[in-house]
Amino acid sequence: MNLKHGEDDALQEKLALDGMYENYFLEYASYVILERAVPAVEDGLKPVQRRILHALREMDDGRFNKVANVIGQAMQYHPHGDASIGEAIVAMGQKNLVFDIQGNWGDIRTGDGAAAARYIEVRLSKFANDVVFNPDTTEWQLSYDGRKKEPVTLPVKFPLLLAQGVEGIAVGLSTKILPHNFCELIEASIEVLKGKSFQLFPDFPTGGLTDVSNYNDGHRGGKIRVRSRIEELDKKTLVIREIPFGTTTTNLIESIIKANDAGKIKIKKVIDNTAAEVEIQIQLAPGVSPDITIDALYAFTDCEVSVSPNACVIIADKPHFASVTEILRTCTEQTLELLKRELEIRRHELMEKLLYSSLEKIFIENRIYRKIENSETFEDVLDMVDKGLKPFKKQFYREITQDDLLRLLEIRIKRISKYDTFKAEEAMRRLEQELVETEDNLANLTRYAIAYYKDLLKKYGKGRERKTEIRAFNQISANVVAAANQKLYVDREGGFVGYSLKKDEYVSDCSDIDDIIVFRKDGKCVVTKIQEKVFVGKDIIHVAVFKKNDERKVYNLIYVDGKTGISHAKRFQITAVTRDREYDLTKGNPKSKVLYFTANDNGEAETITINLTAQSSAKIKQFDFGFAELAIKGREAQGNVLTKYPVRKITLKSAGLSTLGGVELWYDGLLGRLNRDQRGKYLGNFEANGHILVVYKDGNYELTSFDLTNRYEPNDIAWLAKFDPKTVVSAVYYEALQKAWYVKRFRIETNTIDKKFSFIGEAKGSKLLALSADEHPRIEIQHQVKDRGPLETMLLQPDGFIEVRGWKALGNKLPFAKVKEIKLLAPRLKEKQPEVVKPVLVAPPLAVEPDVEESEEALAQLGLFE
Repeated sequence: MNLKHGEDDALQEKLALDGMYENYFLEYASYVILERAVPAVEDGLKPVQRRILHALREMDDGRFNKVANVIGQAMQYHPHGDASIGEAIVAMGQKNLVFDIQGNWGDIRTGDGAAAARYIEVRLSKFANDVVFNPDTTEWQLSYDGRKKEPVTLPVKFPLLLAQGVEGIAVGLSTKILPHNFCELIEASIEVLKGKSFQLFPDFPTGGLTDVSNYNDGHRGGKIRVRSRIEELDKKTLVIREIPFGTTTTNLIESIIKANDAGKIKIKKVIDNTAAEVEIQIQLAPGVSPDITIDALYAFTDCEVSVSPNACVIIADKPHFASVTEILRTCTEQTLELLKRELEIRRHELMEKLLYSSLEKIFIENRIYRKIENSETFEDVLDMVDKGLKPFKKQFYREITQDDLLRLLEIRIKRISKYDTFKAEEAMRRLEQELVETEDNLANLTRYAIAYYKDLLKKYGKGRERKTEIRAFNQISANVVAAANQKLYVDREGGFVGYSLKKDEYVSDCSDIDDIIVFRKDGKCVVTKIQEKVFVGKDIIHVAVFKKNDERKVYNLIYVDGKTGISHAKRFQITAVTRDREYDLTKGNPKSKVLYFTANDNGEAETITINLTAQSSAKIKQFDFGFAELAIKGREAQGNVLTKYPVRKITLKSAGLSTLGGVELWYDGLLGRLNRDQRGKYLGNFEANGHILVVYKDGNYELTSFDLTNRYEPNDIAWLAKFDPKTVVSAVYYEALQKAWYVKRFRIETNTIDKKFSFIGEAKGSKLLALSADEHPRIEIQHQVKDRGPLETMLLQPDGFIEVRGWKALGNKLPFAKVKEIKLLAPRLKEKQPEVVKPVLVAPPLAVEPDVEESEEALAQLGLFE
């Protein structure tokens, strides 16, 4: 019995312990979620942030306070020690919105920490005082020890949560809301009030570039890509001016050095010149392409990072996952409600002031104070004053209370003697006018809220423009941009390939992340990942780095079928495969073998000579064959019959030309990249010797190759096209040295690749105003002949009076003092030549009226006039 009783006690203790664990864990989780890590949707603040702001408000006298003192003040409300408070103050101060700061507060770009709390100072910003606090609309609660009152939430009349962003880890959930642009948030709030749709995207204090195509409105599961802003200082040097959000210059440099050590990129040196602005110089190794290196930096270093938002906020004491749109709508609706409450409070204050002013005026002007002289008790005094006011009570909006009477009785004789009726009435008129205005604002609350937001934008929007540029990013193939950090070798007889076979045949340079393609004498091919040493099958006839989706690579093959003895010829491409799977390029019969094989990078089709065996019954034992006769098909095609007789030898007679023709290219103006996918502007068909002509808005032009890895900065480009030496370019520009306006026509005469040439001169201040490559351009110029003369309009047709000269020529001077505006109009149409009816009489050409409608395409090319 005792044993059983002991077992029952143990069971009861275990159940009690389990219940304690369950309850304690839930209580702890709830506490961390509600009181530590997740912000409230009402004010966008975590409890520690709210308590810091409240403490600063209590200390606020307009002067700076030592952060150490602020920490001490905040500890009256926050029961978690000084470290968490200090970290929160520094984090809020670095966001430069609700605090004015003084001293060394660190730098989020470099990762440098702030100085000790006793050395740095803080005060509330004017913005915080305007939008965060109002004791009349604040709900209060007791602090953790019951000694003080603190706000449940602060009456913030602005989407502070979305402006600052927040990150927190609780028990079982986390939150990550990215910062958004101050001005865009205000504009979006106005759109909400107007009932219109809007879109919001993150804006980071570190600047950089961002692709928001998968932002998903800040919901869980969304993702954005953020990149450094990398500029090409020259062909040997890159400069990073802005870094991705969440990284530091130190971490970024470490990732670049690590990628270089791993052989992913090839650089000579990294120099950190960061001071007031970020500047990281990357010196390239000799012979390395800057464009490919920029892509490699994005692919292999922290120059590109992915950030996943996870918007979680406290709504009605419970965590909710919400979108950025929902949070902004909630904040805007709350602002509307707070403004309404403030107006109602102000209306009540004005009505009370008017009531008392009226009572005071009646009390003094009607000399009611004289009637109390004979009263013996205080009750009689109150009664006499009340009777004196009785004839006027109907004009008041509420009943007169004893407190009103007591307030009248507290008026001093000095005030009564100096009472000025005119001034009193003037003051009452101002109160009445303000009351009417307040009533009107309450009746038109949405209009009032819109005006409130516009006023915020006007007062605080300057200097808060977007820092992070929104762009669409291209997908970078790591295999394409990785530096060649290994050498590929092959043991043809043994069937091994890899980068450790240094005693065997060298094939080419490669990267350690490349795939390689292998062709064997038995007609099999396989694609595999490069390794130190890997067996791919004996009798290797060709091995190379495999480029996926390379539509220019064409293989020419002749094989003999092991079953019939017939030789077949085929041309084929291999654009996509399954790695480590063998593909048969013959009919698949045993003892089939390859007689001839070539790999051609640009689809070349050579001519070969076939020699048959002497024992064959063929009448012609030697003949020529050109691969150009064959169509290019897939790898599984069996090919065309070449001969049914045994082949003794095949030799190359002559190298062939490409049968693929030129490459069709397009330019994607959003990405600033060339492509073959028909995205963007069609440039044309490019042969091997073709070039791209790029004209920049700063008055430079450049010839580049048409490599798909080329990068172009869309914001800097005035015109990009296939280079044609016959093209005549017309330009209107301002020459700063001569302080004059010029128009010129010229052809591109240089043939140096990847070098910029200025066609508007090197003088500082020169600027390009208009550019056209049309044969008969028309340019409308609004100008002044004299400094203060009338505005005139000229229709300029350069081809009619300006000769085509060299790109260095100044051109023709325009007789203008000032140019106000320039428009590119639709080019002039060519006049049709009249038909000759008789040899003697020729009809005169018809006059063609100029088409003054603006060409959208021509205007799109402009983008230059400031």
